[in-house]
Amino acid sequence: MVTPEQIKDLSQREAQLEKFLDIERRTMELADDELRSQAPGFWDDAKNAQAHMKKVKENKKWIEGYKEVKSAVEELQLAYDFVKDEIATEEELDAALVHATAVIEKLELDNMLRREEDQLGAVLKIVAGAGGTESQDWASMLYRMYTRYCEAKGYKVTITNFQDGDEAGIKTVTMQIEGDTVYGYLKSESGVHRLVRVSPFNAQGKRMTSFTSVFVTPLVDDTIEVQIDPSKISWDLFRSGGAGGQNVNKVETGVRLRYKFKDPDTGLEEEILIENTETRSQQDNRENAMRLLRSQLYDRELKRRMAQRDKLEAGKKKIEWGSQIRSYVFDDRRVKDHRTNYQTSNVQAVMDGDIDAFIKAFLMEFGGAEI
Repeated sequence: MVTPEQIKDLSQREAQLEKFLDIERRTMELADDELRSQAPGFWDDAKNAQAHMKKVKENKKWIEGYKEVKSAVEELQLAYDFVKDEIATEEELDAALVHATAVIEKLELDNMLRREEDQLGAVLKIVAGAGGTESQDWASMLYRMYTRYCEAKGYKVTITNFQDGDEAGIKTVTMQIEGDTVYGYLKSESGVHRLVRVSPFNAQGKRMTSFTSVFVTPLVDDTIEVQIDPSKISWDLFRSGGAGGQNVNKVETGVRLRYKFKDPDTGLEEEILIENTETRSQQDNRENAMRLLRSQLYDRELKRRMAQRDKLEAGKKKIEWGSQIRSYVFDDRRVKDHRTNYQTSNVQAVMDGDIDAFIKAFLMEFGGAEI
């Protein structure tokens, strides 16, 4: 039975979202920006035009999201009145409550992803840990999990590097994922993922523990400036492995980019290594390797700024990048996130890509803090 208190709560949350998202200002900005985009010569400066249209798209997204929330709350109130007048059923009212709650929770969650980098796509890299076949098989299972997740969300996935395991599974894979707020959601997946199971590769049927690392960085676009020193770049060429026809095997289309990075704070130098075998065109692979380099450098600068803010805001919680974040215990039917303590017994659903609850729990607890 839906109560007036439940409707009042959702109405208050809708009003808060209107205020936090500044819908009135965004609506005026959108009208002005759409007029500007229709002016003669608007596309003469393609870079500025793309940045302008990105702003238009962002304002549209928030305005349309809020309109959906407002409409759902109004429909809920209407359904409540109709039930009192015996025009609608209790089942219809319950359905209206479920729908209104869902769209409000989605917009509240999206509201936590308002930083510039949150709106970008993501580069997700999976690297098998020590342990040979067992860890490489675990890496392939995570690859399948994230692929299923992206398919369900309608994200575009491009594999830019893929290395098969020695006997089974994979050694590493790099996924370029494009869509709205992809990085905002998937940034919660960075870290070490731990698997505990009875290994199919162990003749004695022993319980084995495996570790695989997941690295998530923002996928930068042309509207974001990243400084790259050309003198610090070097290239290697190699033949792409795997299926793809004779051209892949005979022509050096694979590229390996090396960049000498110097930490601006410590002065320490390290080499950033990026491999790209996405296409049969060496030039296309070079261009995408440069995009991935820009993404990594952008991510490093983000983390540097976050570390500086952490020093100033020591009271805030933070997540240590690269730490063990989640355990998947198959025989106990349990997947647990060690940062939020959220867990589920539906292991199969998680491995099929249903990780929304883990992402939501993370954002609800750390969305306002610096990662």
